[in-house]
Amino acid sequence: MSLLEIRDLTASYGVTQALHGVDLSIDAGEIVALMGRNGMGKTTTVKAICRIIASEGTLRLGGTDLHRLPSHRAARLGIGLVPEGRRCFRDLTVSENLVATARPGEWTQARVEELLPKLGQRRDQRAASLSGGEQQMLAIGRALMTNPRLLILDEATEGLAPLVRQEIWQAIAELGHSSGMAILVIDKALREMARIASRAVILERGRSVWSGRMDALDEETARRLIGV
Repeated sequence: MSLLEIRDLTASYGVTQALHGVDLSIDAGEIVALMGRNGMGKTTTVKAICRIIASEGTLRLGGTDLHRLPSHRAARLGIGLVPEGRRCFRDLTVSENLVATARPGEWTQARVEELLPKLGQRRDQRAASLSGGEQQMLAIGRALMTNPRLLILDEATEGLAPLVRQEIWQAIAELGHSSGMAILVIDKALREMARIASRAVILERGRSVWSGRMDALDEETARRLIGV
């Protein structure tokens, strides 16, 4: 059984239906890419997983029905979210940001700083003083400090300089190789995704329209469904 299992997931914002049937699964130790053009339902899918928005269909983490849980209990079940826009605690230091979300487990501040060395170098700086890339690393480290079984990264490299993007992609790849957690990555960077993810699911108008191994995603399909 997959760690995360989603079948025929639907969700609405008021009277406007945003998801019309999303199918997605992730095994422990696997990286899966969730892709699609802007406005096709990727972030809404993340909100449904995290119980930020009501949804219907099959939605299970480790066999537990997430529909029965409020967002804070879903998070404690083992969901770590790196949200779009970073959302660090700007007035807290890097160290305080990490400690604020810490839960018992193998991911300690020392291990996070080993994966993301810049966080160790900026340990005593306020988050507001960090560059955009450093804030993104902090958001990743903060999610890891919750010791999740499922890590979700929503547009983790958007708007960052190429060198910083490369550092973050390398960190995600290391997580996939060594951590054993399931990782869901939402991004449009097809070349980078092809290097780290084993499978992809593509959404169009709130529905899963393509699913398969990354090496089976041809250029024509990518151009038609993702726009790259």
